[in-house]
Amino acid sequence: MNRLAQIAILSFGWRRVLLLIVFGAIASLSMPSLFVLPALFVSLPIWVWCLDGAEQRKGLKRLFGPAFVIGFSFGLGYFLGALHWLGAAFFVDGGWLLVVMPFAIFALAAVLAIFWGFASVLAHYFWSDSFLRIFAFALSLSLFEFIRGYIFSGFPFDLLGYSLTANDNMAQITSVVGIYGLTGIAVFIGAMLALVWPKDGRSLIGRLMPVFIIISVILGQIAYGQYRLKTTKIIERSDIKLRLVQPNIKQSQKWQAGSSDFIMTRLLDLSVSKSSPLDAGINGITYLIWPEAAIPFYLSERPEYVSKISKILPMGKFLVTGAPRKESFSQNLSQSYNSILMFNSDGEIIASYDKTHLVPFGEYLPFENIFNRFGIKQFVTGVDGWNAGTSRRLMGVNGALNFLPLICYEVIFSGRLGDEIKGADFILNLTNDGWFDNSIGLEQSFHHARIRAIEEGRSLVRVANTGITALVDPVGVVRAKLDAQTIGVLDVAPPRPLKKTIFSQYRNYPFFLVLFLGFLMLILQKIRLKKKKYF
Repeated sequence: MNRLAQIAILSFGWRRVLLLIVFGAIASLSMPSLFVLPALFVSLPIWVWCLDGAEQRKGLKRLFGPAFVIGFSFGLGYFLGALHWLGAAFFVDGGWLLVVMPFAIFALAAVLAIFWGFASVLAHYFWSDSFLRIFAFALSLSLFEFIRGYIFSGFPFDLLGYSLTANDNMAQITSVVGIYGLTGIAVFIGAMLALVWPKDGRSLIGRLMPVFIIISVILGQIAYGQYRLKTTKIIERSDIKLRLVQPNIKQSQKWQAGSSDFIMTRLLDLSVSKSSPLDAGINGITYLIWPEAAIPFYLSERPEYVSKISKILPMGKFLVTGAPRKESFSQNLSQSYNSILMFNSDGEIIASYDKTHLVPFGEYLPFENIFNRFGIKQFVTGVDGWNAGTSRRLMGVNGALNFLPLICYEVIFSGRLGDEIKGADFILNLTNDGWFDNSIGLEQSFHHARIRAIEEGRSLVRVANTGITALVDPVGVVRAKLDAQTIGVLDVAPPRPLKKTIFSQYRNYPFFLVLFLGFLMLILQKIRLKKKKYF
């Protein structure tokens, strides 16, 4: 490591860029579902050492100088490694999209790496020879990770904090600090090994102090998790039972002409299936739940299926399903929504929710007129583009049960599930995920969603098309699960929500306070050093 530290400090030009891309890719191994945590401790010090050897620039040249290139290069390698699975979506339609795929994934990684480039610039502005440079590094990167999760609609996939959530014990800390706070902790301890090398005049104990701090933080995190899991009282409920249906419809079949009958037959058959003669089946449940876009057509155009739905639903039972919804304003003017619909046993739609946070290029095409000239279209075929819903709302029946409906990646936005979460008995996440079959994206998306249950202290009911369908309790323990690419049903009863978690009470305000006090300390330190320099 001492030799590696010297190489990183003295590197420059393309050699430094290549070194950082490689170690950025290594850092991505710490993400779900691999969770190779040592990769974080091996890679982040490289970034720190490269900043140690980077020359300072002044004025506007600082913005895109060596510090920016260092952070951008590391980020490029990281996001290429962490998000490579998004390329699976290009194989669904195939054709010319396969040619575009590597360029699209590279472009996405490069855009996200810009945030890390500016984080590197900010950290380098407060750089020093002391241990405070690790604080500057952690504060700057966690700040820009937060910005990445919000700006331009936000894309908070694979925040570095997820590296410290590999098991139930470790993940409990998110109930206190949230995933953004944990990101700051992950960066801080991940970069601390940079203080061990290169060798200098410090004593061995002095050089090993960062190792003791890292071990203490991780052991403390695990100890807190064990304590919370043992002492948190989970209240079960027997007044409701949900049947979760995972049909495992291939994405290539989803919007094909002629597939509707096959898809609906599978959904209806699974809904009324029994595991044994003693199984009450659909008569023993209160809610039947199908995944996102389970119905691949407008029900207004196929009313016979409304009749079939009402026939399988016993009196007093309800179906909650993902389906496209069209709202017509005139003969030539209408809007389409990616929606969740709730049916009663008479086949009436008694509640609905329209997805508010759409996926760029997936569910709508930004700058549509420009991209259409090059033959570029949105990924979700079979519709003319979705419109965003206006607001979040709870769904339920007569106040007896209220759940917060979230579609697909709406669930990954920590602290941004809406004020309605306070009145929710559980979180319902309907997703398709068929775009990413045979990739780690299925496990990764599920893990991101599972952390929301811990943060909010509410059960997560996740219903997927091809996987992963599961019930997660309010402390993040997976109670029941259907693996990816399997056909089946789960009959589950989500436990009651916890009274409150620290994160659900205060959200990210403690995180903001730490950022404010941290940067204030760095500013004062910089002022002190300037005065010392002149006097």
